[in-house]
Amino acid sequence: MTIQTAKLSDPAVRAFVNAVNAHDREAFMQLLAPGATMADDGSDRELADWIDREIFTTHGHLEVDKESRGGRTLVARYRNDTWGEMRTRWDFTVGDDGRISRFETGEA
Repeated sequence: MTIQTAKLSDPAVRAFVNAVNAHDREAFMQLLAPGATMADDGSDRELADWIDREIFTTHGHLEVDKESRGGRTLVARYRNDTWGEMRTRWDFTVGDDGRISRFETGEA
């Protein structure tokens, strides 16, 4: 059962999903704290390169199936033009300023 993006509990995570699905790189970058980091399948990646390759040049799209940790962990179907669709897990660290300082993703 897909959770509507508007119903996601955490405002920063909700905005992250909206930015991904709208292919809005500028809005996406504004959600990130300075020096934000990320990992894919347990390995740290260079954030700007990864998001361009995995999200913005390949039409990434998230459909959230489940959330936990107050909305800061998602299980979602993620698809892009490179890999097709896969079941993924997303974990977010959100600072006191409401910006995402780290996200980790990988197959669920």
